[in-house]
Amino acid sequence: MSNSTLLWYDKPAKDWNEALPIGNGRMGAMLFGGTHRERYQLNEDSVWSGGPRKRNNKSALPNLERVRTLIKQEKIAEAEKIIYDNFCGTPSNERHYMPLGDLTVEQYFDGEETEYKRTLDVESSVATVSFEAGGKKYSREIIASYPDEVIAVRYTSDKSGSINLRLLLDGRDDYFDSNTPISDDTILFYGGCGGEDGINFAAVVKVVPTGGEVFYEGSFLRTKDCDEVMILVSAQTSYRHLDYKDKAMFDAEMAAKKSFEEIKEEHIRDYQSYYNRMSVTLEGSSETEGLPTNERLNAFWDENLVDNKLLELYFNFGRYLMISGSREGTLPLNLQGIWNENMWPAWGGRFTININTEMNYWPVEVCNLSELHSPLFDLIEKMRPNGRVTAKEMYNCGGFVAHHNTDLWGDTAPQDLWIPATQWPMGAAWLCTHIWEHYKFTQDLDFLDEKFDTLKEAAEFFVDFLIPNEQGNLVTCPSLSPENTYITKSGAKGSICIGPSMDSQILYELFTAVIESGKLLNRDKAFCEKISEIRSRLPKPEIGKYGQIQEWAEDYDEDEPGHRHISQLFALYPADIISTRGTPKLAKAARATIDRRLAHGGGHTGWSRAWITNMWARLFDGEKVYENLKALLNRSTNPNMFDSHPPFQIDGNFGGTAAIIEALLQSENNEIVFLPARPEQWNEGEVKGAQARGGFEVDFKFKGDSVDAKILSKAGSVLRVAAPENAEIEVSSGMTLKGYENDAFVFETQKGATLNIRF
Repeated sequence: MSNSTLLWYDKPAKDWNEALPIGNGRMGAMLFGGTHRERYQLNEDSVWSGGPRKRNNKSALPNLERVRTLIKQEKIAEAEKIIYDNFCGTPSNERHYMPLGDLTVEQYFDGEETEYKRTLDVESSVATVSFEAGGKKYSREIIASYPDEVIAVRYTSDKSGSINLRLLLDGRDDYFDSNTPISDDTILFYGGCGGEDGINFAAVVKVVPTGGEVFYEGSFLRTKDCDEVMILVSAQTSYRHLDYKDKAMFDAEMAAKKSFEEIKEEHIRDYQSYYNRMSVTLEGSSETEGLPTNERLNAFWDENLVDNKLLELYFNFGRYLMISGSREGTLPLNLQGIWNENMWPAWGGRFTININTEMNYWPVEVCNLSELHSPLFDLIEKMRPNGRVTAKEMYNCGGFVAHHNTDLWGDTAPQDLWIPATQWPMGAAWLCTHIWEHYKFTQDLDFLDEKFDTLKEAAEFFVDFLIPNEQGNLVTCPSLSPENTYITKSGAKGSICIGPSMDSQILYELFTAVIESGKLLNRDKAFCEKISEIRSRLPKPEIGKYGQIQEWAEDYDEDEPGHRHISQLFALYPADIISTRGTPKLAKAARATIDRRLAHGGGHTGWSRAWITNMWARLFDGEKVYENLKALLNRSTNPNMFDSHPPFQIDGNFGGTAAIIEALLQSENNEIVFLPARPEQWNEGEVKGAQARGGFEVDFKFKGDSVDAKILSKAGSVLRVAAPENAEIEVSSGMTLKGYENDAFVFETQKGATLNIRF
């Protein structure tokens, strides 16, 4: 364990924002580290508030043309009233995420606690609590095992017969049916969320003692004078299994056949098969490295303090959260990942798809965790049939559509009764750009072939939905720029509009994905030609009166100039429509856009600050990258290193993780760029196992701006590397240097070929 892989604390958590997360993709727990009383706050990713519903507002279609006419006439208030009454979902809310419950474990011992320590090792995915009391040393280890589908806890002491516990599984108020022990060593806890068509759950706690005895008293399990105790927690729901109770029992019983060491060893082996693929090392030391993590975060407020290992830890923690929260076959990461303690979490703990869910997956490809992207693709497929109905009933369009939220059922109707966000038909389109990103990194043609119809169907909606504006461009209407409000020349305020900039940018990326996929797969040439013509008629990014990228088709002022969303810069990041090397004039306007937002108080939410940091990386500004990473940790990071909106929202963690690697390695426009935005504080370091678009794996060391790199071609694609013309190059057989153009080397590669480059 090192100071860049270990979160540690010298006190138990006072509240949830100090507790530590563990997870196996489907099950999660927050660990508070109490001594006499420990709370394991439990989650299972499919415990949601109810079943699927049909929420499309049947009044939308009869009012669609009327709304469009009013918007063109700038009668915004009238249009927004019609949308509020006739377009919002019925009912207005989708299903929301809920906690599973709490496992409370009371531990009985004599004396005052000393030498307390709790840790989370993100290199092994093992959490610990240890302390001394009454002349005895007590410890426990906690893991969430993907192979065994359980959370496992081991209580030990250095004196035999010292483990005396009382356990209760509860914590859902009136939302459960039973939590009675069903044997001397097992509790079955089950209940339901939302009626006959809702989701029922079952959780099992099984106690496996070494020495001593275990028995039940009322709703409690007790252990007496044990040498060691293993506690196993399993959980299943009717979302995945008709026999969810039996499946939960089976998981616990099968795990109980193993020792804790066997479960732990297999867990670490499984976890590290993902974690060890990739790493970022930032050299440098700090006088605060030996402090507990919360104190180290507090010390980072010192503007003169450089703690590169803290940023390295933050990066590693982000990878840990991805592996722990998103596995093949699970639901994707929601606003809270899988960690949530509230029956009504902030914003429902849903999949908010006007940036937050997408941001959760920004680091997954470059960090060599491509398989963990699959839950997002599974959700898109679940949305397609619902989105077809929404497209037809609300807009009389083909294809499929979704708005700014969805839930575990793939609901696609508008969410909320909030004009600045609800009527935004771009959610499915943005999600589908992740399909293209996955292909660009992996070059997996079988995957692309499988998903081509999904991409095409998302595009088909807009073939029908787009309308011409006065300039002859094709634009969305009605729509909005997510969550922002504009001011017209007359002083009127509104959100609903025609042709917001972000919509055209998302559509450019989506249409490009379909067109390029069609060429690669030799599929549906006629449709690809059709949307190629439509793409040519989309509005391009424009520069407004403040030198900024315009957010709306008209150069309106913002009601809130420091707004958290900077939607018009989707073109800069995560897209590559605007780039420092390719479109310098637009890149300058993008910089002005960020400066204006920040000058008016922007970046005040964790995820917004993380997005801004990625934008600075794309603008090749290392000083701003460091400044904003420091702000992210100082102002928007809880003591347990979870991101804070506030409240806790996990997207900022993943956005920050993406920004750190984005500053060191970029591969937009099929060109690898080393150290594009290296802060001067990162004078020396190493990156191993990073993935680049085009199907390349990249290892490199750097010192200052000097780079010593090895690039492996995993797919045999054309490789471009931005580097000085006097760089030292060694190529293996299967890689051929074709030339040097636009400050970059161009290579033809075969699968398995390597390039060594030093400059």
